[in-house]
Amino acid sequence: MRTDRRANELRPIRITRGFTEMTPGSVLIEMGKTRVLCTVAFDEDVPRWMRDSGEGWVTAEYAMLPGSSPQRVRRSSIEGGRTKEIQRLIGRSLRAVVDMKAMGSVTARVDCDVLQADGGTRTASITGAWIALADAFDQRIAEGKLEASPLTDHVAAISVGMVDGEALLDLQYTEDVGADVDANVVMTGAGKFVEVQGTAEGDPFDRDQLEQLLDLASSGIAELVEEQRTARA
Repeated sequence: MRTDRRANELRPIRITRGFTEMTPGSVLIEMGKTRVLCTVAFDEDVPRWMRDSGEGWVTAEYAMLPGSSPQRVRRSSIEGGRTKEIQRLIGRSLRAVVDMKAMGSVTARVDCDVLQADGGTRTASITGAWIALADAFDQRIAEGKLEASPLTDHVAAISVGMVDGEALLDLQYTEDVGADVDANVVMTGAGKFVEVQGTAEGDPFDRDQLEQLLDLASSGIAELVEEQRTARA
């Protein structure tokens, strides 16, 4: 049973903008003990298959650094299946709220590096990456390379799960590994779903449980969007 916070409560959140100085967008997001550094850089080009389209592109990379968990994570130039899945999720989530034509023919490269992992690294990456991307677009506006931000809405993500029959928001590692059902939910600031990833680790779950988890995720993401607004104010 969770004792450090309520079932519907997020972990403490801390957002530090401009964490590094070498990229136009840089954010350290901390959710409990999970810490992710999100940076954004631009290439003045687009993938070959997009050339002459007049549209831009947003792509993401994700990595857990060697000291991010108790067991050292091995450095590797080969991306495993889990890493590729998370990278694609981050990219899809951000592209859902970007007007590609308004970007111009540039590529925004988002890097999410996990400094410390205690559950919810992919969801923290999405939430922090949106802020870093918003800051990076603002810099392009200041440089006269954009007239207005191509962002059409906020996007944020959170984990939810059924643990010992109880629906919990924002799972930390010990809850995640013991969950009967766990899900990652991505939503826009307007409350629309971008992606729902849910899995039963034991017995199948029913529609009522799914709706309970989605309602819990929706309330948590609404709080995260407010955190994004506050951080950018």
